[in-house]
Amino acid sequence: MIGNSVNLAVQIGDIKLKNPVMTSSGTAGYGSELADYIDVGALGAVVTKSLTLKPKAGNAPPRISEVNGGMLNSIGLANIGIEKFINEKLSTLVKLGATVVVNVAAKRIEDYVSLVELLDSQEGVQGIELNLSCPNVSEGGIEFGSDLKILRKIVNRVRKICKKALIIKLTPNVSRISEFALAAEDEGADAVTIANTYVGMAINIYTRKPKIHNVTGGLSGPAIKPLTLSKVFEARNAIRIPIVASGGIMNWADAVEYILAGATAVQLGTVLFTKPDSPLDVINGIKEYCLGTGIGSVSELIGKVEADIAFSPHVKK
Repeated sequence: MIGNSVNLAVQIGDIKLKNPVMTSSGTAGYGSELADYIDVGALGAVVTKSLTLKPKAGNAPPRISEVNGGMLNSIGLANIGIEKFINEKLSTLVKLGATVVVNVAAKRIEDYVSLVELLDSQEGVQGIELNLSCPNVSEGGIEFGSDLKILRKIVNRVRKICKKALIIKLTPNVSRISEFALAAEDEGADAVTIANTYVGMAINIYTRKPKIHNVTGGLSGPAIKPLTLSKVFEARNAIRIPIVASGGIMNWADAVEYILAGATAVQLGTVLFTKPDSPLDVINGIKEYCLGTGIGSVSELIGKVEADIAFSPHVKK
């Protein structure tokens, strides 16, 4: 059991998380699916799969493929739509005592605004995470999250109407993620999630076809942890708002690494497919680590990595 001898609470905007462990969007359904394995109310927060204005069937199969060190996925944002989530899923999460962060996705800025307007009035929702790895159809298909001007515009528009904690989930498929994190901070984001998946591909050498129907997919799992860890460290040197780290966390030690690199909270994703009760192991592992190293509060660890050389992300504060 988690005791009171270590303060595991952290703050993300107006949300006080009881501990820094969250789920990652798209890896635990709408959140209540985990209730068969753990008390979801014991987590720092549950992040839903990406929700869109209208229901989406997603991409054609095959859309998941295991690879060395992780998995590729190209689900295509399959979901029941925002209204059905509000009417049929949200109340269950509230009854379970979950701290709820809803991830939303869209192909137009106006649709992001509409999604946030619907969620901002829901008492059971504590935070909103914007998935900006979607193609902006109004701009020729470029991802929202890979264009600084578009990212600034959407965060600015949403911030004006959003009273809840606003988290921007950044794509790692850019040269300097610190520039995008700083842009999100400048436009009023409460936190950034670093990061979404990396573009990857796998081929069946016997059929000579890609293992994913859409050819490429998002790479997640332990293989990406060193990559994302460096991006968290880069961003921490550029921004002051909290960072939520997501990328290849398989155990409590991985989570502590991310916190030392500058993350306030962490999201578990791929590990849930093999061990759905892993969040509790991570929470307890962080607590035991703090007890063993004389740390009274997990917040004391944030950004405390000791590098021998100075590191500059080359962005202006």
